[in-house]
Amino acid sequence: MITAQLVKVLRERTGAGMMDCKKALTETQGDMEKAVEVLREKGLAAAAKKAGRVAAEGIVKTFISEDNKIAGIVEVNCETDFVADNEDFVGFATKVAEMASKTSATTIEAFIAEKYEEETTIAEALTSLIARLGENMTVRRFGKFTVEAGIVQSYIHGGGRIGVIVELACDTDSEILKQVAKDVCMQIAAVNPLFLDKTQVDNESLEKEKEIYRVQALNEGKPEKIVEKMVMGRIQKYYKEVCLLEQVWVKNGDLTITKYLQEKSKEVGSPISISRFVRFERGEGIEKAENNFAEEVANMGK
Repeated sequence: MITAQLVKVLRERTGAGMMDCKKALTETQGDMEKAVEVLREKGLAAAAKKAGRVAAEGIVKTFISEDNKIAGIVEVNCETDFVADNEDFVGFATKVAEMASKTSATTIEAFIAEKYEEETTIAEALTSLIARLGENMTVRRFGKFTVEAGIVQSYIHGGGRIGVIVELACDTDSEILKQVAKDVCMQIAAVNPLFLDKTQVDNESLEKEKEIYRVQALNEGKPEKIVEKMVMGRIQKYYKEVCLLEQVWVKNGDLTITKYLQEKSKEVGSPISISRFVRFERGEGIEKAENNFAEEVANMGK
């Protein structure tokens, strides 16, 4: 059965009309991901990378060492924005971010099993915090960066809604690197690239995009003999949307990120490259239950 809630979620993800969403869900027997693809093939959906995601509360925190060589990032979730602003909750997330910069763990399970204080693990400290503040909480994910030749830099947007860490490689120490890293962090926060460059785009994602563009072109009535050329042209546009080094720099539309790095490399006297990056957005991909406030108040009065 295709429910109104399912249609609503698809509309929020794609921006397509209600009836188009209902038809797509009916066609795919309620499969949300396939419905998104159907709408994209028909040219009715917004780009997948801009698909709306239901937010959960919490905070993203980063830690950078004084020499900009070591960094950590964590996302800690809770149920309400009231707790997200709580001093104890923020303090816990801040400490865990610093711990992330020093950990040897490779899984979240191993990380939260590490010592938070002398006799307490991160998981136990979190349990204690849950008991005090009365909400369910999780340490959802973490990341660690270390660099020898170059720097790491972070950027927090919206009071912890988005956190970014960038690792730059460069053989020359220069204050210019900090500004470059900050600019790149802000680019990532604003535009949300999915990959560093073309080589990182996996075949499955690429083939899925090609098929969507191929169906779009055929639906537009284009002759089959020129469809493949159109597909490849749209793939080049796709690269410019999802690959950081291919993107237009938000602070100067005349430059791509690659050209911006080339310009700054000349100033520093050594090549500057982006080794890797991470972008955490609070609640990304977590479905949050929607409550009807009027119904809650009415129920409380019963």
